[in-house]
Amino acid sequence: MNSLQKSRCPWCLGFPEYIAYHDEEWGVPVYDDRTHFEFLILESAQAGLSWATVLKKREGYRRAFADFDYTQVALFPESYVLELLQDKGIIRNGLKIRAAINNAQRFQEVQREFGTFTKYIWGFVGAKPIRNSIAPGDPYPATSSESDSLARDMKKRGFKFLGSTVLYAHLQATGLVNDHLNTCFRKNEV
Repeated sequence: MNSLQKSRCPWCLGFPEYIAYHDEEWGVPVYDDRTHFEFLILESAQAGLSWATVLKKREGYRRAFADFDYTQVALFPESYVLELLQDKGIIRNGLKIRAAINNAQRFQEVQREFGTFTKYIWGFVGAKPIRNSIAPGDPYPATSSESDSLARDMKKRGFKFLGSTVLYAHLQATGLVNDHLNTCFRKNEV
C-alpha cells in the first residue's frame, strides 16, 4: 500500500505538510525538553487559529525564536519583541510573543525544580502514554482530566496562553496521549 492509500486521521488530509506532520511527528512520544518547548511555543501561538496556519509558519518561528532554544528566548528584550511584531514569518501578536518569552522563563523554573521539563510533564500521565480508543466518526477529545490538571498547575506557575485545550493538543502532539484513530496506520506505530 503506498503512502496515499494508508488509512489516516481525517484532520490531516488538507495539504502535504499536514500529512507529513501526522505521519512523522504527531503522537510520537517526546522526551526532549527542546522539542517540548517548540510545541509549547507553536501551540500557544495557535490559540484562536488553525494548526495548519501555525504549521505553515513553523520555519519562521524556528528562525525568529532561536531554533526554540528556551535559554535564549527567555532573554529576548522588548526591542526584539518590537522586531518580531514586524516579522511576517510568524503570527504577529504581541501578547503571544511576550507569552513565549515568559513561558521560556517559567520553563527553566520547572527544569530547576524537576530536573527536566520532560520529567514534569510526563508526571501528569503517570510516565506512560495514554491510548484513547477513537473510532472513525467519533469526536476527538478537546481536553482531559490530565490536561485540566496540567493547565491549572502551569497557570499557577505563571505560564500564559496554555489553557486545557491548548495543553491537550500538546499532549497529543508530543505523544503523551495517543489519539490516532483506531483505523489509522500510525495508531500502533507510536
